[in-house]
Amino acid sequence: MTTPSLARRVATERRPDPAPPEAASKYVNQWVEPEAIGDERVPAFVLILKTRGCYWADVKGCSMCGYSKDTLGRSATPGELAAQLERAARRYRNEPYVKIYTSGSFLDDREVDPASRLAVVRAFSNARRLLFETLPEFPTDAALGPLKEAFPGELEVALGLESTDPVVLRRYVNKGASPAEYLAAADRVRALGARAKGYLLLKPPYLTEEEAVQDVVRSIVTAAEHFDALSINPVHIQNGTVVEWLYHRGRYRPPWLWSVVEGLARGARARGSARLVSFPTAGGLARGPHNCGACDARVLAAIQEASLDQRFDGLADLDCACRSEYAAVRRLEVLGVEA
Repeated sequence: MTTPSLARRVATERRPDPAPPEAASKYVNQWVEPEAIGDERVPAFVLILKTRGCYWADVKGCSMCGYSKDTLGRSATPGELAAQLERAARRYRNEPYVKIYTSGSFLDDREVDPASRLAVVRAFSNARRLLFETLPEFPTDAALGPLKEAFPGELEVALGLESTDPVVLRRYVNKGASPAEYLAAADRVRALGARAKGYLLLKPPYLTEEEAVQDVVRSIVTAAEHFDALSINPVHIQNGTVVEWLYHRGRYRPPWLWSVVEGLARGARARGSARLVSFPTAGGLARGPHNCGACDARVLAAIQEASLDQRFDGLADLDCACRSEYAAVRRLEVLGVEA
């Protein structure tokens, strides 16, 4: 198991040097991806702004998160954020779903000042839904109220709950808040008239494949009544993280796509009215969730279809020769035998 000194060293090593002004006028990335609003499939405009990033990454950081490498290493000025927004707005084609990321918390004034937040939501006022991420301490009436007034559509606040097991969340994911704080934040978001979306991590470090599936399903059961949507996010290996440190030493394998399939199939029966999705990052790659390689594209396509349509019965029909290997791995891990 990782030690506090390792976590601190990794957090220090992944923190970039302060960027010059010319680097701060360009956002990190932008693309369009498939999504759904209710039963309607829609394109989603995705934008990653370049800000100082998550303050928790400077303190300790989560074991699997390397997004701080894409940050400024300092707070962005309102002028720098305006320049990024201007560049992004030129690429916006009135997609009905917009997702804004900052490699941290959109509602943290150190990342995006209140005036810039208003400018962002107004720039995409043609959208029907706008999503952004935040840590649980930031969604308050003072922060959300002005955004609700400025945006005519639905606001969706995403929270990285990861797990409702306090041991998993604190010791394995290395989060700074408890599951109770995340659930309370989701309730607060909904009470303020916005949608709450929860991210659940599949296979944090130190969990076996079997334990990871059990953890994500238990988390769905506990979290479903607090959120409008839940997303199963299988771990992928990001640079400069504790998970990468373990991976290079042969002590961590990204989750099998079969675990995503099982998490969705079992979670769908326990989600209540919450929408359940999974759009794996780096799926099919060695550093991302993967199976044998031969079936990865087919399984990923089925996962996406089930997530968009909210029809999970078809997942039971998926098969490949590697599924028996996956089952054997799970049995051996339970027995404590190295596969």
